[in-house]
Amino acid sequence: MARIYARKRGKSGSIKVERSEKPPWVKMKPGNVEELVKELADAGHSGSMIGMILRDKYGIPSVKSVTGKKISRILELELPEDLLHLIAKAKNLKGHLASNPKDEYNRRQLQLAESKIRRLAKYYKREGTLPEDWKYRSDMILE
Repeated sequence: MARIYARKRGKSGSIKVERSEKPPWVKMKPGNVEELVKELADAGHSGSMIGMILRDKYGIPSVKSVTGKKISRILELELPEDLLHLIAKAKNLKGHLASNPKDEYNRRQLQLAESKIRRLAKYYKREGTLPEDWKYRSDMILE
């Protein structure tokens, strides 16, 4: 994976094959897949973990190709998963800096994480995933 702030290593990587129709080996109906996604979410799994479970246990390569909706749309999440992880990372870095105030390396990492949060929020506002008035504050607290 290429780093945002380092001009090294390029952007090559594997790309998922686009399918518009349901694969022939998937026998589950869209309603059953949606119920399964909700059950797995109730069991405490994240969206990406649900996708891996469906792929490995049930042979469903893509929820979107079966149901026409992404996992995040089925679950109707408040915040996208990648944004949640970045906010949690920033929170952990703040906690670390509270006890280690002279750690300049991690102070820079906090700046980079918060920059990524703002950039992602701008994208999600443009796409309509986040409300226009949503704003990241450095004092945000996650459960």
